[in-house]
Amino acid sequence: MNSKSDTGAETDDGARDGRSQRWDAHREARRTELLRLARKAVHRSGPSASMDDIAAYANTSKSVFYRYFGDKSGLRRDLGAVVVHQMRTAVVGAAKAAPTEEEGLRRMVGAYLELAESSPNVYFFVTAVDHDPLAGAADGTDEPLDTFFRDVTALVAESLTHYLRRTPGTDGEEASQRAQFWPQAAIGMVRAAGEAWLRGTDSPERPSHGEMTEILTGWLVHGIGRPHTKGQ
Repeated sequence: MNSKSDTGAETDDGARDGRSQRWDAHREARRTELLRLARKAVHRSGPSASMDDIAAYANTSKSVFYRYFGDKSGLRRDLGAVVVHQMRTAVVGAAKAAPTEEEGLRRMVGAYLELAESSPNVYFFVTAVDHDPLAGAADGTDEPLDTFFRDVTALVAESLTHYLRRTPGTDGEEASQRAQFWPQAAIGMVRAAGEAWLRGTDSPERPSHGEMTEILTGWLVHGIGRPHTKGQ
């Protein structure tokens, strides 16, 4: 309880509360700084960067990272929460600002590829999970990427349902059935193709970011048989 004595001085409880708040603020600032340094270390060293690599880049010891994040999986999860939040904000925002469903898909794909391409090393570090992100982890916990893909799946399903209900000859039940599985298949395809594209930096045939966006959007909307327009 915060209170003061007759002389106006804080009691021991008030002093302890103040020290606790300052310590909590210090720990949060330090944690944020460690995540920033870890992200830079992974960007430089690659997705297989060890805790030794990360600690050396941060000019500290592994024990400091273990104290704040538990282990490498904890660090990856917390760094993933930061990176994936940025991805989710960009992808969902791009879709909601689009005038049509097709343009929404194009903008979502473009935003996803752009953020992943900005640091493939960081992307592969934070997405290194051992389970299906659409199904969730075996222990029932949510990885940051799990929530991201589920949110995007729900957004695509909603957009697809609206599109199908305006399509002549498609009733509400049929629209709902199509929207049940296509968004998961679509997102799985975009992720698999996008990650193959990220890994193909040495290929002379590698499409540009804009070309890859058009390729994937064309596959989603029109199927694989329709050629994309290069340079869009």
